[in-house]
This record gives sequence, structure tokens and C-alpha cells, in this order.
Amino acid sequence: MGAPDCDRIAVPINRDPLYGPGSVALPTIRCAMHEVREFVHDSRAWPFVEARALLERLRASAPNKGYGLFETGYGPSGLPHIGTFAEVARTSMVRHAFSLISEMPTRLFAFSDDMDGLRKIPDNIPNAKGIAPYAEEKDQDGLVTRNATPLTSVPDPFGEYESFAHHNNARLRQFLDAFGFEYEFKSATECYRSGVFDDVLLRALDRHEAITDVVAPTLGPERRRTYTPFFPVVRRPDPRLGIERLQVLHHAVIREADPSAGTAVFQELDPRTGEPVAEPFEHSVTGGNCKLQWRVDWAMRWVALGVDYEMSGKDLIDSVRLSGRICRILGAPPPAGFTYELFLDENGEKISKSRGNGLTIDEWLRYGPPESLSYFMYHKPKAAKRLYFDVIPRSVDEYLAALARTADEDERRRLDNPVWHIHAGRPPDPQDGITYNVLLNLATVCHTEDKAVLWQFVARTRPGLAPENAPVIDTLVDRAINYYRDFVKPSQSYRAPTETEARALDDLARVLEGLPAGADAEAIQTEVYEVGKRHPFADLRAWFRVLYEILLGQPQGPRMGSFIALYGIAETVTLIRRALAGEDLGS
Repeated sequence: MGAPDCDRIAVPINRDPLYGPGSVALPTIRCAMHEVREFVHDSRAWPFVEARALLERLRASAPNKGYGLFETGYGPSGLPHIGTFAEVARTSMVRHAFSLISEMPTRLFAFSDDMDGLRKIPDNIPNAKGIAPYAEEKDQDGLVTRNATPLTSVPDPFGEYESFAHHNNARLRQFLDAFGFEYEFKSATECYRSGVFDDVLLRALDRHEAITDVVAPTLGPERRRTYTPFFPVVRRPDPRLGIERLQVLHHAVIREADPSAGTAVFQELDPRTGEPVAEPFEHSVTGGNCKLQWRVDWAMRWVALGVDYEMSGKDLIDSVRLSGRICRILGAPPPAGFTYELFLDENGEKISKSRGNGLTIDEWLRYGPPESLSYFMYHKPKAAKRLYFDVIPRSVDEYLAALARTADEDERRRLDNPVWHIHAGRPPDPQDGITYNVLLNLATVCHTEDKAVLWQFVARTRPGLAPENAPVIDTLVDRAINYYRDFVKPSQSYRAPTETEARALDDLARVLEGLPAGADAEAIQTEVYEVGKRHPFADLRAWFRVLYEILLGQPQGPRMGSFIALYGIAETVTLIRRALAGEDLGS
């Protein structure tokens, strides 16, 4: 059973005269007897908890713009990674939950900080040497000694777009579009240059001393001497490149400010001594001629755009607080927020766009369907999670199990099910009970990378199923084969059984031979349990580990009853007999 029969009603994008271009009332689900709306105010699912808190905040101070604005931020200094996807996916879940408890239209901005300077060369790009002269350089104490070029003015190392930022922005939009997210892309460069930020920039110039007083205590003594909230963006000759290069000046302080004229007099300072270098110069702070230091920039953006909700990682807790204080100096309250834990790579280190560690979206989708990635993002967002290839099989099967539960859940319980949020309130019908791990282990025991071979086993136990009428299972077969080829096959290591283990395996083979034709997975699983209990294993976990290591060549494996039912009882008996005869099951 899928989602209830519902009508979805939405205000079309760019057609709402009251709320302005781009505003949209997310699809509202109206079901028989208002079942969904009846329970949303009691749901314990974290998107509803967040949505209710945001609604209370907006009731106290309704936005003049007439809609609630959700925002996610992206720094295009590297290729988009799964952490970028996570923020958009989670924010979209809260936004959808909000649409069910409020009639207020909403918008979601996917904001790219593409006017930032290139601070570091990513490890996972071509032609890194070609863009190195555009990157920021620092001394051993972390002081900037070479000014960076804004990312929208750094050449594209891939040779496909106008700049490195344009390339990464395009990649961001491609994967957001592929997942069907509803969002509006915003570029910092375009907002600065078009004047969208000008009013708040002038306010920041007028109050730059108060802002500096907030930021300065967080800086070291040397950086404090040369700090200003405004970074002039200037074009100057670069002897290293032999051309003029756009640069973001880090060590130019404001000597005079004229908000009415929109200008300031800047004095460049030596970052080490704080002494003046060159002559002071007057420079416009609007129209993209200056950008703000990032924590000030964040606050300015909240005020200029009227952001009501933005998530951020645990590593930015102090920056959120600081930007919130600056936001108030600029005359507006900071948005509501949600702090999520960080993703870690296989070594337990934070994943980073510039380092290129962790997984890319494409890598995950090679081994698991998109819904499994969304499930991983929904689950426990406040817990640090290891994000590496070996989490994919479990995520796929946990998603499938959650989807299967919807068949027996009433509307109240379904609202707490992750798949309800993953599919924006309309989860598909549960699929046939074939798990990713069973398919993966079937590929392992068959030593096959041929989809047709796995489909023979599937069709034998699920008559009528075929790739044409079971696309979800076909996708699982395809992804399981990819995972087997890239990870399982290279690491398989079979071992011979001990005397005790051999007696238990022989017992299992005899029991399986005695099962009636058509025995189902549960009946088989019961017999496997009983065999394990009859032999001197420390516990049943040890018995199953014996089966996995000897028959599958790996320390972990599937639910044996389901695997045997799909692989075949006779085939499993033959496999056991081969292992007992000392044959090499890896050949």
C-alpha cells in the first residue's frame, strides 16, 4: 500500500502576484478526513519538529515579504559532494513538513558563495597547476601573503565553462535537478554585481566599526591589526601570470567611510607589521567592487534576502552565533537554524570539497539507488556518521525495510517513517521482499557480473517478475553487481571448515535436503537456526559467521533463509558439499 489517495494543490512558480516571482506554496496533501493534517502537529519526526518551531517563530514576527525563505549554502571551491546534497535534502524535508502545517508559501534558495577567493587547490581536479596562480597563499603563521581571485574569475580547469565557479555551479544544479529538488539558484557574484545586496552593504559600511568590534576578539593579534569587514575587489597586474588579475584584498582597512556616497578609503597594510604599504585609495563598496568577510557576508545575506531558515554543520556553531550578532547589528533577527553533525570519511576525518575525500554523488549512485542516499541523509542528522562505500548496502536495505513497513502503518505512524519524508508524503508501493544484500551475496556465490544470471534466480522464486515490469529490482541487481565487482570480488577470502564446523555444515546440508519443495525463507531460516543450536558454537552469531566465511568468502552476509530461498535449496546443498570436499569456492 502506498500513500493515501490525495490531491496536491500548489501555487505555480513565478505566477503569484502577491508573493512575487519564484514564490511557491509547496504541494499540500489533502486526504480523506484530513488524515495527514490531523496528525502533523503531533509527529515526532524531526522535520515536523523543525517545521513547528519555525512556524511559531514566524507567527511571532511574520515576514513582510509574504513567504518563508529557506536557504542552503554552497562553496564552489570544489566539486559538490554528498554533504552539499544532504543540506538541500534535509532542508527540503523541513520545507515540505512546513507546507503541511501552514498555508504560508515558501521558497528555497540554493546559494553559491562564488565570489569567495580561491583559497586552496582541490585534490580531485585536472590542470591543478594551471589555476594555482589564482589561489590564495599563506605563510607559516596562516597570514595571507598572496590575494586570491574570486572563484567566478578563476579559469575552469575542466575547460568547459566560463570559470571554475561556473563549472561547479553547473554541477550543483545538475545533481539537484536529477533528484527533483524544487529550488532557486542564487549566485553571490550576481547578487553583489546586480545591486541586490547594495542597501545592506551601505548599512554595513555605516556600522563597520560595531561589526569589527564583534569579530576582532575572535582573531589573532596580527590579523586583528589588518582586519576590516570589507574586502576590496580590484584588478591589478600579476607578474607571475603576466596579466591583470582580479584580486580580493585581505589586508586593506577602512580609514574613512562615506555611506551616502557608497565609498570608503582603504589603506593596505603589511600583514606582519601592520605598517601601511602604497597609498590609500577610494573604492566603491557596492556593485561587486567589494565583498564581505565570510561571517559578515553570511549575516548580510540573511538580512538582504530575508532568510528565515538555514541549516549548518556542527563545525560552524561559533560562526552561526557570531553571524547572528552581526545580523542584529544590521537590523534584523538571524534565521532559525538546525545544527547537524558532520560526515566522516573512512579514516574518521571530516569530508571536504577541497580535499575530495568522502564520496561523490556519482559514486553513491553507482552502488545504490537515489532513495537510499536520501534515507541515509534523513536518519539521525544530529549524529556523526561515517560516510564511505561500505555504508551503502545497509542504507539500501534499511530504506527498503522502511518502505515495506508503510503497508501496515496508519497515517499517524506513517508520518514518522523516513520514507514519508524522502518521498514528500507520497512513498511508492513497497517492493517485493528481495534485499540488496541478498542480491549482492547471490552475485558473490555465483561469481557473476551478468545481470541475466541473477535475474534467472529472481524469476525462479518470483514468477512473473522481469526487468521490464520490476524496474526497482532491476536497479538493485545492477547496483549490486557494481558493488560486487568493485569491492567484494577483490577482497573475497574463503577458508576451510574446522572439524566441528564441517559436522555442522554436513548437518545443515542434510536438513536442507529434507525440506519440502517450495519451503519459504522463514521455514529455511528456522532450520538454519536449529542446526546452529545443535552444535557447540559460542552463539548463533558465530554459526552465521562460519556460513559467511566458508560459503561466501566474507565476514558478513545476508539473512540465510532469504538467501537460500533465492539461490535455491539444491544449489546451496551443492555449495556446502563442495566446501566440505575442499574445493576452491573462489574459482
